[in-house]
Amino acid sequence: MKIQSLAIAGLATLVAPTLAFAHPHIFAEARLEIVSDDKGEIGELRNVWRFDELFSASVVLDFDKNSNATLDPDELKEVGQTVLESLAEYNYYTTISDNGKSVKVSRPDSITVDYKDNQLLMMFAVKPAEAMPLKGKLSFGVYDPTMYTAMDFPTDEDLKVVGDKIEACEHQVVRPDPDEVLAENKDTLTDAFWNDPTGTDMSKLFATRIEVTC
Repeated sequence: MKIQSLAIAGLATLVAPTLAFAHPHIFAEARLEIVSDDKGEIGELRNVWRFDELFSASVVLDFDKNSNATLDPDELKEVGQTVLESLAEYNYYTTISDNGKSVKVSRPDSITVDYKDNQLLMMFAVKPAEAMPLKGKLSFGVYDPTMYTAMDFPTDEDLKVVGDKIEACEHQVVRPDPDEVLAENKDTLTDAFWNDPTGTDMSKLFATRIEVTC
């Protein structure tokens, strides 16, 4: 792996996957908009991620080729391309449930990256890999299945629906209580961890999500 990719690799736990479950090493504030289209289906999910200053500084250190202590447009583009490639196998940290069925997302066209106030910003949109009509119970969230990166929605307003058709459905933000999740899934979580400590997706039980009922 080339040296410029080392900081971003942490985003996908490619550097130290065995440590991922100890505690998060990267922190990001997220915003997610679930957009409906004119056909009454989920059109796209719009993401904005703002990373902590420590991780942001490490990215600058690795991608600042001209050593001017910031990231120029070509360097920002390289960061975005690296993340685009490295998060593909992690479904771009996107979790979607369509009436209990997990739905993958298609590869985004690009990931736009900016660097402001010593923090790295990433913006991109993903689309469900299959049609998702606004019918029944749908759930959407952003989480790192390895727990290496903590994705936080500071307020409920950072998880929202956009579009007349989806806004007509019932929707609520769910913030699971960790103690309750552990109590309700104690045996399952223990088995999942010991059987596959780097590949289980049980961490999604702890993730903040928005549920839509139509």
